Parts: sequence; C-alpha cells; structure tokens
Amino acid sequence: MMKMLEAGGIPVLTDSLRQADIDNPEGYYELESVKALGKGEVNWLNDAEGHAIKIISALLVHLPVEYTYRVIFMQRDMQEIIESQRRMLIRRDVPPNADDDSHLPALYAKHLAKVSRWVSEQPNFTAHTVDYNSLVKGDSPAAIQKIIDFLQRPMDMTKMQQAITPSLYRNRS
Repeated sequence: MMKMLEAGGIPVLTDSLRQADIDNPEGYYELESVKALGKGEVNWLNDAEGHAIKIISALLVHLPVEYTYRVIFMQRDMQEIIESQRRMLIRRDVPPNADDDSHLPALYAKHLAKVSRWVSEQPNFTAHTVDYNSLVKGDSPAAIQKIIDFLQRPMDMTKMQQAITPSLYRNRS
C-alpha cells in the first residue's frame, strides 16, 4: 500500500532504516519514530501532514486528538500472515512456535474488531479497508479508485496499479 500511495503521488514518511531484504525485497516503508507512539513521543507528527505513514493498528490509539487522520486498513488472510511470519523466522534462524499459531486467527479477529470499533468512534478518524488478497489477485482498478475517492486527493491511478507486484504474493492460503 505504501508503494502504491507513493507511486500515486502521496509523499511517504519513512526513514529507510530498515532496508529491503529477501522477506520484503521492495522495502519496508517504516518510520522508527512510530514505535514510540505508545510512549507519548509524537513530535514527528508535525512533519507528517499530507504524508502517508505506516502504523500498525495497535498503535493507532496513541495518535493525538489534535490531528485528523485517514486510515487505510490493509487486511490479509490470517493463514497467509502466519505462513509469511513463519518463513521469515526460519530464514532468520529463529525457530517458529507452531503451538501459538492456532490461537492467532481468533486473537487477530478480536483485535481488528476492537480497533475498528475504536476508530469508528473517533471524531478525527475516517477509515477505509482494503482487502490485500483481492488487490493483488487483480481487483485493483476498483480498489484503487475507492482508495483515491477515500483520500480525496488527485492521484495517478495507473502508477498506483503499476506499483502492485503480484510476484511478491508468495505466501498464499
């Protein structure tokens, strides 16, 4: 999504500290400062207006109320997420714990419901959900138009679609 937004014309806020690797060959589009949201460190938000920022859903509750946010939730099949994480751990010589995996789909669903409910109750948040699987499998024109409509900004739909790399969709359920 970050690559699509950037290609479409929205500047992204990233520090490029986490370099591309075999698990994410086109980069991570992360900003290390985001991890400090839970500690109240939000000064970096002063430079964020008009930018796309990758923030995990659990940290959204720490965003200050004085800003307005448009949140795009990327949802992906949970079994694919688990498989992707398992393969990444194996490549990093960290043994995955298969016992924990059976609980993750239910925990994830509960978390998403809680965060979605919280976001819907916030006067300074609007949200849009994008299905990762549909986007990568070819339903991109309709999904991209919905993203453009949601963000209410002029964007290059063709470049956004070209930014999708189906070959990186390696962990399928």
